[in-house]
Amino acid sequence: MPSSLLWAVDVYGRVYSLSTACQLWEQCRDAHLEFKRVTSVQQCCWGIACDHNIYLNVHASDLPIRYQEETFENQRWNPVDGFSDRLLPSDRWQWSDVTGLEHQPLESFQLPSESWEWEGDWYADENIGGEPTDKTGWTYAIDFPATYTKDKKWNSCVRRRRWIRYRRYKARDTWAKLRACIQSQVPSEPTGPLPDPFSDISCGGWEVSEEPAGRLSLWAVSLQGKVWFRDGIRHDNPEGTVWEEVSIPGEVVQISCGPVDLVWAVLWEGQLLVREGIGRDCPKGSSWVVVDSPSPDVGTIHVAVGVNVVWAITKDHKVWFRRGVNSHNPCGSGWIGMVGEMVMINVGLNDQVWGINCEDRAVYFRQGVTSSELSGKAWKAVSVPRDSDRSHSSTSNGSMHSAGCFFGGEVRIQSQGSVLSDVDSDSERATGGGLLSEPEAPAAVAALDAASAASGAVATSNADVDIPKPRIPKVTSDSFISELVSDREGQVSRRDGPPSGPSIPEEEGAEGDGEGKAPPTLVLSSSQSIGLQDPQWSNVDLEEAQTHLAVGPPGEAADTCSLSSVATYHLGLEELYGPDEHPLWAWVSGGGCSVDSHTQLNWYNSTGMASSTQSMSLSITPAQSAAWRKQIFEQLSERSKREMENFRHYEQAIEQNVSAPSEDVGEALSHRKGSVWVKKGAMQWWRDWKPPKWVDVRFALEQFSGVEGNKDGILFIYYTFNEEKKYLHAFVNEVTILVPVLNDTKHTFAIYTAERTKQRWPIRLAAPTELEMHDWLALLSVSCCDSRGIHGPPSKQAIWSVTCKGDIFVSEPTPELEASLYPTPCDQMFWRQVGGHLRIIECNSLGVVWGVGYDHTAWVYTGGYGGGFIQGLASSTDNIYTQTDVKSVYIYENQRWNPVTGYANKGLPTDRYMWSDASGLHECTKANTKPPSPHWTWVSDWATDYSVSGGTDREGWQYAADFPASYHGHKTLKDFVRRRRWARKCKLATTGPWLEVPPIALSDITILPCGAQSTHEQVPLWAISNKGDVLVRLGVTTQTPAGTSWLHVGTDQPFKSISIGTVHQVWAIARDGSTFYRGSVSTQNPAGDCWYHIPPPAKQKLKQVSVGRTSVYTVDENGNLWYRHGVTPSYPQGSTWEHISNNVRKVSLGPLDQVWIIADKVQGSHSLSCGTVCRRLGVQPMEPKGQSWDYGIGGGWDHITVRANSTEAPRISMAAAVAVPNDGLAQQTPPRSPLPPRSPLPTRSQESEINGDAIGC
Repeated sequence: MPSSLLWAVDVYGRVYSLSTACQLWEQCRDAHLEFKRVTSVQQCCWGIACDHNIYLNVHASDLPIRYQEETFENQRWNPVDGFSDRLLPSDRWQWSDVTGLEHQPLESFQLPSESWEWEGDWYADENIGGEPTDKTGWTYAIDFPATYTKDKKWNSCVRRRRWIRYRRYKARDTWAKLRACIQSQVPSEPTGPLPDPFSDISCGGWEVSEEPAGRLSLWAVSLQGKVWFRDGIRHDNPEGTVWEEVSIPGEVVQISCGPVDLVWAVLWEGQLLVREGIGRDCPKGSSWVVVDSPSPDVGTIHVAVGVNVVWAITKDHKVWFRRGVNSHNPCGSGWIGMVGEMVMINVGLNDQVWGINCEDRAVYFRQGVTSSELSGKAWKAVSVPRDSDRSHSSTSNGSMHSAGCFFGGEVRIQSQGSVLSDVDSDSERATGGGLLSEPEAPAAVAALDAASAASGAVATSNADVDIPKPRIPKVTSDSFISELVSDREGQVSRRDGPPSGPSIPEEEGAEGDGEGKAPPTLVLSSSQSIGLQDPQWSNVDLEEAQTHLAVGPPGEAADTCSLSSVATYHLGLEELYGPDEHPLWAWVSGGGCSVDSHTQLNWYNSTGMASSTQSMSLSITPAQSAAWRKQIFEQLSERSKREMENFRHYEQAIEQNVSAPSEDVGEALSHRKGSVWVKKGAMQWWRDWKPPKWVDVRFALEQFSGVEGNKDGILFIYYTFNEEKKYLHAFVNEVTILVPVLNDTKHTFAIYTAERTKQRWPIRLAAPTELEMHDWLALLSVSCCDSRGIHGPPSKQAIWSVTCKGDIFVSEPTPELEASLYPTPCDQMFWRQVGGHLRIIECNSLGVVWGVGYDHTAWVYTGGYGGGFIQGLASSTDNIYTQTDVKSVYIYENQRWNPVTGYANKGLPTDRYMWSDASGLHECTKANTKPPSPHWTWVSDWATDYSVSGGTDREGWQYAADFPASYHGHKTLKDFVRRRRWARKCKLATTGPWLEVPPIALSDITILPCGAQSTHEQVPLWAISNKGDVLVRLGVTTQTPAGTSWLHVGTDQPFKSISIGTVHQVWAIARDGSTFYRGSVSTQNPAGDCWYHIPPPAKQKLKQVSVGRTSVYTVDENGNLWYRHGVTPSYPQGSTWEHISNNVRKVSLGPLDQVWIIADKVQGSHSLSCGTVCRRLGVQPMEPKGQSWDYGIGGGWDHITVRANSTEAPRISMAAAVAVPNDGLAQQTPPRSPLPPRSPLPTRSQESEINGDAIGC
């Protein structure tokens, strides 16, 4: 990972930067001014100096920053002069922009600031938009505006040419002042001066969705509390153009902008503002929303935002974390109190957090911040020297700091009366020079504590004592906010005196007298009180926003309200801190510091901070530990009980002289003795620990029958490790699915159990031949079905799913699957394979099942259950037919341009393969690319594919600036790479319980979901053809599921997804991502009347929709899951969209509004899993959105449908459940207690708090 910079400002206004690859704060020598604060990104840093002007520091790089200025010269032909500058009055300007509306003569172009310089003079461009011009740069057309060509024709009456001039940004690695101009309301005067200077600044917005590369958003706050936005900041224009004022509902004191679309601000009154509506088309946003302070009695003084996090600091310096924040809910849902006290906080890249402690003014880094635990775990001080420290020699005071006493010369007054008591003065005299020596510090502290306790009142300072006047530094960053916050309470914080005063007023002690005021206490740092106390911060639990955090009298909250109240005074020193002391920081910015939880930083090994700054970790309460132990114990007990009950006859079988499978296994054989039979064979097993490899093993299946006729069995895998014989085993009734994994080298299959389903890590075995693999799969499948009592074809209530390879699996739902109290976990569902090959499948509870293949052929289910590898078994050959499918395999030809040969198949060393897949990570040539599996055969040759998103040229090429990038079908001057997609068709022939439905090719289907007892003369079935036409199938019944004919439904544009609900509500998605509702659909009017357009979620293009009984869910092209609010019988279109989750591939709603999805990026034991079946928990009639996610089989799944599952959960009396005592709870519990609800996806409505983090997967 390349190094990046952390920026900080000390209390003297000096700017430092710290590289992730170094252990040294480097001062910006170019900064001649004192700075108040900075805000940084990876390519530059912005700062506010003490003159209230904004300065920009752009980092130097090998690539220059160049901006292209252009203007067009326009001419018209006349019979006298030919082409000349004499234009018609209705024509455009002689010199104009590309539209012709703006007058742009060459002399009107000026450098925007002194930071720019011209690279050369104006010249005529000979290539406009990738199209060549004539030798002088002219392009011709019939009139303005029109399509221009390089050739002059007889009817070419106008012509134009483009003039170009480049300017270069020269102010690199130096602080350049920005022009303080704003957008004027008068068109003739485009800019004007700022009305007042700035006090705060924040930069972000470089990851706004679909935002052009290099675009930044810069927000600023003026001294009068106004908010400003800097427009036009791009990679080729780092300074931007003008300031635009943003209206606000109050006066703002501080603002923070995140990398995406989060912008929060702090109001004068202590409340917070959240900016909504920020996006590509509206970078300034549209409106403000007010959010209350974390503590109702203490206002907010500082806020910092990232991608999905918001941190805040209140006037009492408490740190708060906002949970539930994301792009769709920028306001979040609640506050969580965190450990530590800070004066400011900043969120950097990857949502990493930095802060400045109010006690020691050191920079702290939040450790343990990950995508699943955004709040982190502990604060750790950044302790590295400054570059100026190396040029100074150590002093006695510095030696004391190096020993851990880095606050040797500091005293801090904590009472409201900021005074020095008599005891303080005596202590200072005793140290001779205002410093407490290290041996005297404990005694002095003890004496001061005793004196303070005995006095019981505020002691006034002795005016006769000659108190050394401290030299107070100018706290350049936070003095303004401190004054604002102090004035907000109607009083000035007297803890440390005025933030910029030259001395401590001795008369202020009288103002602190009164009831309820604590006596002044001289508090020394931990370095002075070594041996007396531990570091100042201790481990505490997370505090909710409702908890009263204030301790002591109410008046003390105002004493700590300002940032400057933490300023420390050094008595008798000429400088605030010496060369060997740690610096006192006023501001830090990590917006350009690229670190994450796994980054190894060498910033914590300095000894100067070791004694007084330690990591603070979050504690776990004994109650939590006890609850976890109890839960684990109950789960283990239930599992042991179930296993003992299922195998209670095992000893009886052994007594019948039938032994366990021997380890001397030769050829695969089968034999049956009594009630036990064994099948043995030789296989290879994928050993999944390091080093992972295929290992030769012996495999055995022992199956037995009990006295009552129930069947069960055990799988054994015998292997040798370190010359020691070992074995693995799995009970057959615990196997949840058997998945064939075909590839070119081995005939493998995977075995999942409930535990391995959670981990996404199956047992992988490889058979010597494909025939043996099919034999084992068929035998194991039948054994698993026998152990669970499942026989024959799937039921009408079955749940169907399809893998990404087209394999079809079905699961029988139990009544407890959708139970509200104790639902059956998804990982315990048993899936069996059904023959055939499909891309999507849909069904309903009447037994009507349709599917669509990869070649868009429609298939209808016949009622069988065999086919595929299940061959020759009794009753599995009925209703089995031959099924074929055709799909295309794609590879990409990549080329890079070079000045000698043009585009060629020789790229840079860092480029992708010249023949690759779509990602470019794998080499795929025409020769080595094979069909997906041995079952597929080629049916065509390689051919250029022109149906690529983005378009192609005549030869099929797509162009881009670099790999990977956004490709387009025409060449421009900036396109240095190109690619071309090649396609080849392959065909699969298999068997399954499916019949073809000719003749129209389909891309999507939907069947009316209904109850099992419903009676429909005709089952409504809608479909979309591969051309986007909407169709209704007529004559579909339980006796004739294939139907009779198609009815076309007219549309204005092609569609791609459709779904029908239980009461004939039809929703559809067009190819452009828009949503439509079909009105007046009924049994008497199956096609409906008209389409109603429904706006999709903001800036999202939808791709799939599913409708249940009362709910409507959609998935957009970015994988976001949306719920439609307000759907009622009187208003079936609904009102608004609400975001539920992301990383969603497909969604399916059942007739009872069950919500099932195919999710990506689900965490497994080893890695993230894509294509996982997940179910929404907590879906109730009054809560259709549910609460959390429970996940099952995966990954590799691509489609699921639960639209046939109308099995209602057994009703449980809540009164009876509550009345059951603890000893009777087991009667209400299923055989295996379900695990706590797990959330594989970040959701809005479900938030599980772990260490103060609202987490998801």
